[in-house]
Amino acid sequence: MATAPTAGEYRNGFPGSLDGAPVLLPAEGTSLRRQLDDWFTENGIRPRIVGEFEDSALLKAFGQAGAGLFPVPSIVEAEVCRQYHARPIGVVDGVVERFYAISVERRVTHPAVAAICTAARTKLFE
Repeated sequence: MATAPTAGEYRNGFPGSLDGAPVLLPAEGTSLRRQLDDWFTENGIRPRIVGEFEDSALLKAFGQAGAGLFPVPSIVEAEVCRQYHARPIGVVDGVVERFYAISVERRVTHPAVAAICTAARTKLFE
């Protein structure tokens, strides 16, 4: 994703248009970063990494400010468009971000936690 004017510039020719493009990425050592690095290599793309972030909200804020292109999970694309005024450039097939909910209980019995789990299953796995 990127700011609207920048997204239009890089959308044409995607993914090749990312070669040399200014990119904001998750910090090295994360699963998402490894997958993105592998995807870049497989596609012969060498982006210009202008920022690496531990915090995804900070990464998006820098993207909103126009510092570079940035990846977001497709599940939150609409929200990122709305909140950060960003626009999609393309889809990076094969890169998957995983979300986990961990509970000490074998069964979720608390009504609020059960509602959250049900909503997550419904929204994330439609």
